[in-house]
Amino acid sequence: MDMPNRLNFNFPCPIRFGAGVIDELAVHLTSQGLRHPLLVTDPVVSELDFFKEIVSSLAANNLAADVYADMHKNPVKSDVLAGGQFYHESGCDCVVGIGGGVALDVARAIVLRINHHRDLFDYDDLIGGDQYVTEAVPYFVTVPTTAGTGSEVGRSAIISEDESKKKRILFAPKLMARQVFADPELTMELPPHVTAATGMDALTHNMEAYLAKNYHPMCDGIALEGMALIARSIEKATNHPDIQSRSDMLMGSMMGAIAFQKGLGVVHSMAHPLSSLLDTHHGLANAVNLPYGMAFNYSGFEARFDKMAEFLGVIDGDGERVVDFLFELNQRLQIPTQLRDIAVKEEHLEPLAQLAIADFAHPNNPKPVKLEDFKSLYQKAY
Repeated sequence: MDMPNRLNFNFPCPIRFGAGVIDELAVHLTSQGLRHPLLVTDPVVSELDFFKEIVSSLAANNLAADVYADMHKNPVKSDVLAGGQFYHESGCDCVVGIGGGVALDVARAIVLRINHHRDLFDYDDLIGGDQYVTEAVPYFVTVPTTAGTGSEVGRSAIISEDESKKKRILFAPKLMARQVFADPELTMELPPHVTAATGMDALTHNMEAYLAKNYHPMCDGIALEGMALIARSIEKATNHPDIQSRSDMLMGSMMGAIAFQKGLGVVHSMAHPLSSLLDTHHGLANAVNLPYGMAFNYSGFEARFDKMAEFLGVIDGDGERVVDFLFELNQRLQIPTQLRDIAVKEEHLEPLAQLAIADFAHPNNPKPVKLEDFKSLYQKAY
């Protein structure tokens, strides 16, 4: 079903959705009494024409925007600390995150950092750090430019330690954006390989959330519809994009991020170490590992796979065919189906497994995952 041009949603935060809504950003900030935004983005987006047009639009509305784009492909603590210092030195009064998951994670972590001065990882949610998130935070706006992580509607940021690359989760409800501008036009120029990888990331979020062991029927419903939107639009968005396919992908991405408050699983625990150890793009890591993780989960959860098959458009709604569907989808998107094709070497498999068993995602997997399981899964994926 085609959507009207511009829509308002309020779930879980205020979302302005539709082609062209980015032109409302300046008026929105002004209406909040804000004058000096810090635009947080990555080094690639900062050089793109649409980003420069955003900066020009803000300037035309008497908003003095500063830009912070100094971050790694997988963001680390020092990226956040430098961004927080830049915010203070520049005299900014709000934060606007513009980009994919990396930029939005760094932006959200900077929002936390402004008035919270303990060691950044004291706020790690996995050690109860959310209890220290007690101060006010700057006004925060998110503008997604990919349809992948759905970080624009999230409440957490994943930031790695500089040396060990161990991933930490900074989480607090007050870190949710006060306003999202989700404009599919900003995703139109993404190259096919980025569209494919980020889209498979969004699909992974929806599938793992649906299978996660926690009880959350609302997230289950959102995840299923997210799968349907992505399955019907990802190939067109990748190879012959139009506003409808890009809109479907952007919505499916946000739905995945909403759904995975229920939890993730084995696929993310396989993917995270690839980013930490080898700097692999997160979406690509998820895409390659997704069929193997789903094959691991199938036995004992056949009814759930049948339901996923129905929403994915798998022939006859047969859950047993979901894994083959994922392999075939990766091939049609020109995504590799083996780890050896994304620079993984056999000597990496053991350290990857050690990192995976320590990862935070797999405890929510529908069935337990042991170290030997990770070793076996990586070997099969290799």
